[in-house]
Formats: sequence, structure tokens, C-alpha cells
Amino acid sequence: MPGRGDGPIVVGVRILISADMEGATGVTGPQDVIAGTEPWQRFRELFTGDVNACVAGLFAGGATETLVNEAHSIQRHLLLERLDSRAGMLTGRHKPLSMMEGIDSGVDGVVLLGYHTGAGAEGVLSHTYLESGLTGVWLDGVHASEGRLNAALAAEHGVPVLLVTGDDLTCEEAGSYAPRCRTVPVKECVSRYAAVCATPERTAASIRAAAEEAMSLAGGEEPSVGAHRIEVEFAAAHLAAAAALVPTVEQLSLRRIGFDATDMTTAMRTFKVVTTVASRAAQETYG
Repeated sequence: MPGRGDGPIVVGVRILISADMEGATGVTGPQDVIAGTEPWQRFRELFTGDVNACVAGLFAGGATETLVNEAHSIQRHLLLERLDSRAGMLTGRHKPLSMMEGIDSGVDGVVLLGYHTGAGAEGVLSHTYLESGLTGVWLDGVHASEGRLNAALAAEHGVPVLLVTGDDLTCEEAGSYAPRCRTVPVKECVSRYAAVCATPERTAASIRAAAEEAMSLAGGEEPSVGAHRIEVEFAAAHLAAAAALVPTVEQLSLRRIGFDATDMTTAMRTFKVVTTVASRAAQETYG
């Protein structure tokens, strides 16, 4: 027990940043986010800049620890040597909770940074897990983006979504699954591959300010635990047939599958298996 002269006990405030890349500042095309391309090298810098602005804002708002989970594709895009030194970075693939690895570690809030709209929806580089091949995903009957799916997983662990960044349509959608969160639209969607983009200087200022303000939402919430249903519609029949081979998954129609899970963690793990199996069934050129 601390004595009288020890001063107040400082309770740590830990925040997870789930960092995707399609919704980062300036990103509009596939080459911007595909590892190894010349544009990707450029946009890695802008992506890291968005993360640093968020980290700075979170600390200004009272965070004592931040963990940045790389959530895009191969999950090796951020520049560690340019990252704010106060942040930890979880990088690399095959994490049990994928984009949300760390959500079960007692964090007090999560930021969905650089996110995008879901498969079948309008938005810059819109998709859900697979870049192509899916035409829609539904969580409990509601059309679902990665943001909605991951917010439901966060809710299961009693973790509030503090901030969402991405294009304007991503931020608009966030209001339906995390109505209290702050949002920062870093670009305005024109088409799936075009946007009106704000400069890095402007987006960094906006992200930092919103992250600082969003810290007022941090803190434990009552976990929302319960059964969930996910349905997935594919672009081709053979992808649905492949996914239906996964135990607990049923084929609902030629291109649609569905499954029930007792909790959101199980639902997301099953969804990860479904998308992995379907992606392996796709062949070059014909899909």
C-alpha cells in the first residue's frame, strides 16, 4: 500500500490503434497500398504520418500507452523508424484477432484509423477483408464494413471506439455503429479510385485534435456479449461453394453463405477462415 507521501496513484490509460491503409491521407488507388510498388513507398510515409498525429493527440488527451496494430494486408507497412517513440507497434500477420489483435488486453479505447467502406458499398477502395471477390457482408442482417465488424468485436470486450478516420463515407457510416466516436474525413470520395484529398498538414492537425478530444470517451464499458450471425455474398458461385466447406457454414444460395456464432470473437475467427478459404479458391484472371 502506498504511504501518505507517495502521492496519487496514476492509473494507466491504454489505447489500441487499428491502422488500416486504404483510408489513409492521399490514398486513392490500388498501387498506393500494394507492397513493393513505387506509390506504396510514398504512401507509407503518409500512413505513418496519420498514425503519429493520432498518437500525439491521444497522449495530449491523457493516454499513457498506445499500441499500434498494423491491420492492412501483409501488415508490414508502417515505418517503425519514423513512428512516435511513445507508441508500440504490433506488426506482421497471422495474429489470432487480425485487425483487432490487442483488443482483449485490457485497453481503454480503440481507434479505427485509415478505414474504408465495405464490399458492395460506395467509397474509396471499398471492400471487406478481400480486395475483390466479395459483393457484400452482413452482420446480424446489417450491411457490414470492417469498421462495423471490428466495432462489434470491441464491444464484446467492453472497449469503446474513440475515433474513426477515412474517407467521408467511412466517417458517415461510423455514426451508425459507434455514434459517440469522433471522426476525421481525410478525403472526399469521388469514385472507388478517386477522391478530393486534404494535404498531410491539414489531416495531421485534424487527426491530432480529434484524438485528443476523443480521449474523453475512453474507459471501460459493459461488455456486449451475445450470439451473432454473419452472411457473405461472393462474386462467383465457386467461391461460395469453397467457403461452405468450412464447418458450421451453410450455403444459402448460389453465391451466398452464412453462419451463426455464440459470440463475436468466434464469429470473426470463422469469418477469417471463410475469407481465407475463398481467396485460395480464386484463380488468376478468372477469379
